[in-house]
Amino acid sequence: MIGYVTLGTNDIGRACAFYDELMATLGFGRVLEDESFVAWGESLAEPCISVIKPADGNAATVGNGVMVALRMESSEAVDAFYAKALELGATDEGPAGPRGEGFYAGYFRDLDGNKLNAFVMG
Repeated sequence: MIGYVTLGTNDIGRACAFYDELMATLGFGRVLEDESFVAWGESLAEPCISVIKPADGNAATVGNGVMVALRMESSEAVDAFYAKALELGATDEGPAGPRGEGFYAGYFRDLDGNKLNAFVMG
């Protein structure tokens, strides 16, 4: 259903360095880019995550209640992805672990303060 998710950034170079390394842990690379927009994924035919400098020229800000949830294959994959995000400078928003029956997730904020999580269900 989702084609892509866009996260705002005020420093496209810094955001790209962060997401290049983080998305590489999932085997994803850049699939589309220009001077103000970069997307990572398997292909443009699959869902992507992207960063963008706001088109209106105003500063990128974080949406309260907005979060991007990235599905992983296992709790070990959640742990590894969450740890990599923190290693790259992300801030903790809830350590990786069980969150009720059948749901395991780790929450973090990227370098621009956008909230993400890595999760597995089942």
